[in-house]
Amino acid sequence: MFEILGDANSVALIGLFGGVVLGLAARIGRFCTLGAIEDCLYGNDDRRLRMWAVAIGVAIIGSHAAMALGWLDPSGTRYLAQTWNPAGSVAGGLMFGYGMAISGNCGYGALARLGGGDLRSFVIVLIMGLSAYVVMSGPLAYLRIWIFPVEMDLSETQSISFLVERLTSVPAEIAGSLTGAALTVFAMANRRFLRSPSHVIWGSAVGLAIVSGWVGTYWVVTHGFDGETVQTHTFAAPLGDTILYLMTASGTSLSFAVGSVSGVLIGAFLGSWSKGHFRWEACEDPRELKRQMLGAAIMGPGAIIAVGCSVGQGISAFSLLAYSAPVTFAAVFAGAALGLRQLVTGLPFAAGR
Repeated sequence: MFEILGDANSVALIGLFGGVVLGLAARIGRFCTLGAIEDCLYGNDDRRLRMWAVAIGVAIIGSHAAMALGWLDPSGTRYLAQTWNPAGSVAGGLMFGYGMAISGNCGYGALARLGGGDLRSFVIVLIMGLSAYVVMSGPLAYLRIWIFPVEMDLSETQSISFLVERLTSVPAEIAGSLTGAALTVFAMANRRFLRSPSHVIWGSAVGLAIVSGWVGTYWVVTHGFDGETVQTHTFAAPLGDTILYLMTASGTSLSFAVGSVSGVLIGAFLGSWSKGHFRWEACEDPRELKRQMLGAAIMGPGAIIAVGCSVGQGISAFSLLAYSAPVTFAAVFAGAALGLRQLVTGLPFAAGR
């Protein structure tokens, strides 16, 4: 396979497959971070939040099962190999959540809406990808590193399940799987939620898409020759990666990030087309566009500071029970709640909602 495709194309295909599933989940299953938070806070409906919990639970079980089978070694992943910076998780999570509420979408949600024909989301994708790169490796990178220093530490895996193993001798794979099972059972312990099987199905599909990224890229890393990294889906820096690839494709190779982003667009298009929801939409109110641009410009740096977005930290890092995941997820929720409250009460930048 590697002789025909090469490592880079192989991981791109793995990203594409998972991305298509995520795109379908967004358009058909209505899987959405901001939508889940908004339904819970203002719609008295926690089904989409429980759907998110199912995705996390399934991702945790799948990832730890893969570890037990020797299909995944998470120690070198970006979420576990570097020393956790709590300040970065809180500050970045708050920024991301607030920006998500102000813009009306996270990076993943914007891709899904763009796949359904919403041209306003194209602006969010562009600005979020560019602003993420400005802070990740651009002119503000030095400031970020100075304020939120990050150090690599392979001596201690930054994971709750591995911490349990060190303290109790219970294998991390078992501790993690039990945690994921408990979270999944808790999420499904609601009659109203169980009466909506699509929530359970698509939440599970999202969790499995995350696992497919871990397992697929680990297989390429262990069988290939080009030094690829073990990774799965996140949607902040990969937006910038995809923009960069589109500008320099003749001199660069495909990547998991490009495959993932492309997959979400394809899946979202197929999902919206199958439901008869595809239609071109544009922004007719400059105040709304200003608000969305501002939110996107806040989200990108927030995701880089937090080392992941609502999907990257909220599901991917959670699947490995990284220390950063629950803290970042709580900060994203708090930031989104603040942004939504601002829009509801009609404070600045709310006029375009």
